Amino acid sequence: MTLRVFGITGWKNSGKTTLTCKLVEEFTRRGFRVSTLKHAHHAFDVDHEGTDSYRHRQAGAGEVAIVSGRRWAVMHELKDRPEPSMQEMLAQLSPCDLVLIEGFKRANHPKIELRREAALDRTPVPDEGGSIRAIAADHAVDDAKVPVFSLEDIAAIADMIALETGLGEPAA
Repeated sequence: MTLRVFGITGWKNSGKTTLTCKLVEEFTRRGFRVSTLKHAHHAFDVDHEGTDSYRHRQAGAGEVAIVSGRRWAVMHELKDRPEPSMQEMLAQLSPCDLVLIEGFKRANHPKIELRREAALDRTPVPDEGGSIRAIAADHAVDDAKVPVFSLEDIAAIADMIALETGLGEPAA
């Protein structure tokens, strides 16, 4: 199975997470299995002080797996090792129809750039490799060299992503 990936990129407060969630809902409604990969530019924790898994990590465990009847997660401590690449993280995911990638704006995969008037930075995202295939905005974009969508037109954005990735129609 070919790994189909499509990115959602933009500056802080441009609506990346909101669009990612709406696209997951849309593709899931269409019958596709969707995974996501999100890049964070800051330290983050999926558990917190006081939990058993947090205590395991604080004690020095390199990996902590937590399992329940509803979900499981593995936390891997990098310590002094470099951050894994996007490709290394994609290799960790289970098979699916589409991976939506939030962030990783400098990676060379097809993506849509979000532009929102309320964003802290409203300059276009640099696109040295030509990976930006479309723009979604809450305002007019006059100088675009790629298709422009309304941030609210989720179905049209999903159609463009399906076409771009070769996703097609869901299997029966």
